[in-house]
Order: sequence, then structure tokens, then C-alpha cells
Amino acid sequence: QVQFVESGGGTVQPGGSLRLSCAASGLFLDYYAVSWFRQAPGKEREAVSCFSADDRSTSYADSVKGRFTISRDNAKTTVFLQMNSLKPEDTAVYYCAANTMRRHCKEVHSIVAHEFDYWGQGTRVTVSS
Repeated sequence: QVQFVESGGGTVQPGGSLRLSCAASGLFLDYYAVSWFRQAPGKEREAVSCFSADDRSTSYADSVKGRFTISRDNAKTTVFLQMNSLKPEDTAVYYCAANTMRRHCKEVHSIVAHEFDYWGQGTRVTVSS
């Protein structure tokens, strides 16, 4: 019943921007920490950002800080990731996920994928000239 659907991925030149969306059904996002993860070929899945349900605070990996912004819509059904100043090393499949055991995010460097209960199918981002 719970489903996350990501959209907004595509191919963009270095320095460009994309806005990813994660639409949730069967789960009220006001109760759970929600993160964006990414996985590049040959690398482990890593958290890049997290949105805390209790105080709406946000956190980011050092590699994307100042370039990416996570947000939630007023209906509490969709989470976004605005990505600016994109670099080739940002190329990856991006996933949204919810942790039903937490309302407040851990520091991003401490977030691990296996602690998250629900996942979207992913959307591919390619940054290339």
C-alpha cells in the first residue's frame, strides 16, 4: 500500500539544475524522517539529504551542501530535492526513503540505508557535456 514515486531526473550539462520530486501514498510524511539517497555505478548507496518531521529541519552531506535543497509541500505528501550547480560526480540514481522509527534525522554522515523502511524506485540523473 505504501508507495513512493520519484520523478524529475534526466540529463543535464555541468552547472545546470534539476528538481526531483517524491510523491508518497499510503504514508503521512508529517510523522517520519525522509531522506534522499543516491547510488553511482560501483559505489555504495549514500544519503545526501534528510528532512525532519518534528521541526522541519534539514541536513546535507558535505558533497552537496550549498548546492542541494530538500523541502516538503504544504499537503505533506511530496518531498523535493532542488539540485543546482550540478557536477559530473553527481551522476547517480536518486532515491527517496522514509524511516518509520524516527521523526528527527540523524546527521547525514551517520545515516545508513538499511534503517529506512520504504523506498521509491529511483530516478536517474546524468550530468555530462
